[in-house]
This record gives sequence, structure tokens and C-alpha cells, in this order.
Amino acid sequence: MAPISALRNDSAEALVSDIEAQFDLAPAQLEDLTKAFLDEVAQGLGAYGHPLAMIPTFVTGVPDGTETGTFLALDLGGTNLRVCEVSLHGDQTFDLRQQKYKVSEQLKSGEATVLFDYLADSVDAFLTDSAAAPPSGVTTPGIPASLASPSLDGPGDSPVVNLGLTFSFPVEQSALDSGVLLTWTKGFSARNAIGHDIVKLLQDAFDRKHMHVKCVALVNDTVGALLSRAYTSGGCILGAIFGTGTNGAWVEDVHKITKLGNSPAAALGGQMIVNTEWGAFNNSRSHLPSTPFDNKLDRESINPRFQAFEKFISGMYLGEITRNVLLSLVDASPKPVLFGGRSSSVLNAHYGLDTAVMSDVEEAWEAELNAAPEPQQTATPPPTKADEKKTVERESLSSPHWEASLSTLEHARLERVRKVVIAKLELPAEAVSLRDAAIVRRVVTMVAGRAAKLSGAAIAATMVQTERAVLGGGPPPPAKKGEETRIGVGVDGSLIQFYPNYERSMRESLRVLIGEETERRVDIGMAKDGSGVGAALCALQAAKQAALHQDKSLPNRPARI
Repeated sequence: MAPISALRNDSAEALVSDIEAQFDLAPAQLEDLTKAFLDEVAQGLGAYGHPLAMIPTFVTGVPDGTETGTFLALDLGGTNLRVCEVSLHGDQTFDLRQQKYKVSEQLKSGEATVLFDYLADSVDAFLTDSAAAPPSGVTTPGIPASLASPSLDGPGDSPVVNLGLTFSFPVEQSALDSGVLLTWTKGFSARNAIGHDIVKLLQDAFDRKHMHVKCVALVNDTVGALLSRAYTSGGCILGAIFGTGTNGAWVEDVHKITKLGNSPAAALGGQMIVNTEWGAFNNSRSHLPSTPFDNKLDRESINPRFQAFEKFISGMYLGEITRNVLLSLVDASPKPVLFGGRSSSVLNAHYGLDTAVMSDVEEAWEAELNAAPEPQQTATPPPTKADEKKTVERESLSSPHWEASLSTLEHARLERVRKVVIAKLELPAEAVSLRDAAIVRRVVTMVAGRAAKLSGAAIAATMVQTERAVLGGGPPPPAKKGEETRIGVGVDGSLIQFYPNYERSMRESLRVLIGEETERRVDIGMAKDGSGVGAALCALQAAKQAALHQDKSLPNRPARI
């Protein structure tokens, strides 16, 4: 289809409705996309090198909230790094003490050894502060008593601090404490790190500084979300990030991870968490609902034809898709549909429209009126989604009577949206009408709504893959022995946490794909500090694993968290 700006149409309603149709996802389309997702899952579980990587994490078992201990966590994933002391109390609660340290642009782009030395220095500074703070004693210089543990290398070695590393970059793991960096993302480009074992790079930095710290576990932030939610809620099968980026990790039967071959991990059987890297689903775009606006975004991106799924649903890109749509309406022919053909520096700048602006528009639309009802008026319940469609859209946007058809409530809502548009898009007030506000709100809703529905498809695929649901909404499979009726999903990220109605739209997609009965069983909850708590729980698993290996009287089996 030709770009919308190339279409000649005198009707604003026709143009906006045409774009809405491109962003709409029919049930059959959602189901076909979910089937394609599951096909790629099978390929990723069967072979290394597939875009949907399905990376084995060597994290076996899931916490249930009874775990105890105090562990150190290091979280690197962006502008800041965090060092955390996590105390697990065994009753689904924890305490966390943390310190953030800035990662400069020079560190991001310099030598890897310099970056990892800085990580070690930050851990050292945190431990020094911890040791100096009463009432903790110190058993080894620089190590707080609460963190000191017997060395995992053997009972005769000096006490050490066991550390779990949350590393939010693509890594191919070969063990719980070993993983090779595949590529840098998020503005990092440190030299001599790609292709190297991240745990070894960090441990070498600790050793150079003669620190009594051992990195015993490497965890992705998505895995951390799963583990954290499992600990605080008593169980979880999926951790998912819906924020600046997107990814998911779920608990998989080891016998389905056929690419493990005859490895010891495969021989042990049981279950293992896999990091899907689902942002790379359908890079060919054969099933994703591409529009000209998506194609423009991808063509102009730093990684064309890669991370396709992420570009449809993550916060990094939704604002840019929306900007592309709005500009097409500004430039529509033979006459502009939006803002009288006027633009602004925000709209003209590549990635100038932040996804947070979309959230502001939705919040303005939904905010309750502060004004008291006029005398003699009867209060009415808030309009439903169906009511909104019948009211705001009862008159075509192209009708000269459109504004007169608005109710008092609709007028107030659109006036709030108009103020947001003027402020956030830096447009002159005279250029933004209520009709413009209505169009902006419809565009925002269609872009975010599609993202939420696609997010729901990823969750639905997880339910089908893990045999908790049947695609198409048939009767769910009987629960396995020991399984709860509740299906726990731990989530994190700005979209799922702050974007209005994101989860509601996501659940609409779930109901379509797996049926209302199963959808009601899906318990979606925020993962509390997944990066910190998840790394601590992985450090706990490493300690238990080491204890099993040292006790020759026990059979060789995986340690469970």
C-alpha cells in the first residue's frame, strides 16, 4: 500500500479510518501470528543460531518464597549500574540495600578491561561502605559479616562474597556462571568484550584487585523478573519485559530443548528457564502486521530487518511510529488533515516524539473531571469503550457538525488532550483544534493497542508452549501434578507498569487466543526488583549446586532454588 501521505482524499474520517484498519488485528490474524511464533520457538529450541534464540540459562527450578540468605547482586543494563545487597527472609519478603553508579560514555565505548575494572571498583566501594556501617561485623577485610560465605571452591578457602550478575545484553550461556557476549546494545560498544565470557571478564577484574568476591551466577533481566515474581508470589512460569525493549523467559521442559544434545544438562532432565530473546521474532515480517509507518521506522533504524517484534511493541519505538502517522496526516493531500498542515521541531525530529507523550494523551483522556456536576444534573457512570465509539465517532470527523455533536464530558476530555498536544508537541495553540486532539488520541490508541495485543500473543504462545492452554480457546489441558490453578506471570517495564490500559488490551488478546477460562487463571503481577532479587536467587542456586557437588554421598542432580 502507498504511504498515506500519497493518498488523495478529501475526508479526514476516511484517512484516519484507513490507518486504523491497517493497525487492527483480527482474531484469525492474531492466531496465525501466534502459530508462527510457536514454530520459531521450536526452531530456536532445536538449533543454535536462530534469531529467536531460546537460550538455555542453566537456571533449574523456580523459587517458592521460602528461600533465605543474603547475597550480593550487580546489575548492568544501561546508563547506571547498581550494586545491591539482597536479604531473602523465607516468607516471600526481602530487604534490599543498593547504590547506583554512573557508567560514562567513555566506559561504554572504551576497553572492556577498563569497564569491568570500574564494575569491580563499584562493588568494592559498596562493600567498604557496608563493612563500615554498624552493626555488621567483618569476617574478612572489606566483607560485611552478613555477606560472607564459605568459598564455593572448597571448605578450606577464605570466606568470599557470592555475587549474582544481572547482565541485560545478548549472551549465549553455557553454564549458570558462564556466558559469551554476542553483541552490545543500549549504546555500549566496549572493545574486546564480544565473544568473551562475561563472568570471566568480571572475575578477572575482582582478582586483579585481590577482592574476596566470586561471580557465581549470570542472569538476564527477564529471567530475574521470573525469579523475583516467583519468590514474592509463590510461583511463576513466565518473566516478561514490556518497556524500552521487550523480552520473555519461561520455564521449559529440558527434553524440549533438543539443541542441548547429549550434554550433562540434557541428561539431568527436569526443567530449565530459557531466555527467548523474542524481540527477534519474525524478522522476515511475513506474519507481523507491517504498515508503511513500520517500514519507514525499520528502514531508518540502526538495525534494519532485525528485532522486528520489538519494533512493533517496545517503548523505544511506539513514539516514532506515532510520529510517522501524525506527519502523514499533516502532509495529506489535497489538504492537510492535522494541525492545518503545521508541524513542529518535535514532530520533525527523528525519534522526537517520546512514547511517554502517548501515555500523557491517554491519561488526559481518562482523567476524571474535577469540576462538580452542575445543579440539577444527575451523575452518570463513566462511558465504556463501546459508548466512546458511539459518541465521539457518532459524527464523521469530516462533518461540520462534529464538534457540536460532542457531549460535555467528551468536550472536556478532548480539551485536556488538546492541552497535552500543544505542550508536548510544542505547537501553537491556534494550530490545534479539538478535532486535531481527537485524531491524535485515535492514532495513539491504535498504535499502543496493537502493541498490547501483540504482547498478549507472546504470553498466549507461552501458555500453549508450556501446556497450560490450547490455542483457539479450547478446554485447557489438565494441570500437571503439583501445579497451581493460578498461572503466574512476572512483568516489568514502563509500558506494562505505567501505560494506561496496556494490560487490559493485552488480556483482550489473551482471551481471543486461549479462551476466557484460561485467561482468568493468568495472574499477571509486577516483578519486584527482578534484576536484584533474581540475581540473588541465582547466586543461591549456585551455592546449593556447589554444595551438592562437594557432597559425594548425594547423586549428581541439579540444584533447585
